[in-house]
Amino acid sequence: MSPQAARAPSPLQRILLREMIGPIAVLTLNRPAARNSLSTAMIASLHAELDDIGGDKAVRGVVLAANGPAFSAGHDMKELTARRTDPDRGRAFFAETMNACSAMMQAIVSLPKPVVAAVQGIATAAGCQLVASCDLAVASDAASFATPGVDIGLFCSTPMVALSRNVPRKQAMEMLLTGEPVPAARAREIGLVNRVVAAGAEREAAIALAQQVALKSAYTVKLGKEAFYRQAEMSLADAYRYAAEVMTENMMARDAEEGIGAFIEKRTPTWRDE
Repeated sequence: MSPQAARAPSPLQRILLREMIGPIAVLTLNRPAARNSLSTAMIASLHAELDDIGGDKAVRGVVLAANGPAFSAGHDMKELTARRTDPDRGRAFFAETMNACSAMMQAIVSLPKPVVAAVQGIATAAGCQLVASCDLAVASDAASFATPGVDIGLFCSTPMVALSRNVPRKQAMEMLLTGEPVPAARAREIGLVNRVVAAGAEREAAIALAQQVALKSAYTVKLGKEAFYRQAEMSLADAYRYAAEVMTENMMARDAEEGIGAFIEKRTPTWRDE
C-alpha cells in the first residue's frame, strides 16, 4: 500500500476513500446513507484528490467507484435547500456550488491519466454527469442512469454538458426532457458506458481496464487524452491541423522511437514515459 493509501484520513477524506491497486488509484465515494450525493465537501475532496494524483508519477490510472446501493444521486439537495434562508435566498451558494462542481468535472477531463468509472447502482443528475465526465465507464447490469431534474423543476443543465458530449443529441434530449432512467444495457448502446458486467464485478472490471491502459507509455496517454478532448471542440480542418502538430511532436518523443523500434524488431517496448 502506498503512503497515500496508508495516511490517516482527514474529516474531508473520510467521505472519499483512496487506495492503490498496483498503479491504479481507486477513489470511492463513501456517503452511502446520502446516496453518495455530491455535497460541497465531496466535490472539494474529489477535486483535491485529482489534483494530488495529477502530479503523482506512481499513479498511472484512476478508478472512480462508490459504496452502497447508489453510485451518486447528484447534488445534495438538502444542503442546497438549507441555504434558502440566506439573505440572497441561496443564490451565491448555489453559484459557488455549481461552479465548484463544474471545475471538478473538468479536472477529470484535464487529468493526464485515464479515469474509469465503476458504476454499481443508479447514477442520477450530477452523478450521471460524473460518469459522463470520466474517460471510460464500466457499469453493473443493475446500474441505471438518469437526468431527472426536470421532474423537480430543476433542469439538469450542468449534467447536460457532459451528457451531450457522450451520447447523440436525440438520446441526450430524451433523458433530459423525460427524466426517465436508462438501464445499463441501453447506456452502453448510446455510448454512455463502455462495458456492462454482472453485478458485483464492475469494480474489478474497471480496475482491469485501467490497468490495461497503464501498460502503455504514460507520456503517450497524456498527450493523446489532451488531444482527444481539444480536437473534439474544433472544426474539421482545425482538428486535423492540430492533430498533425500533436502527432509530429509525438513522433519526436523517446517512447515513440522506442515503441516503433520495438514493433519493427518484434520485441516488447520499454517505456520511460518521455
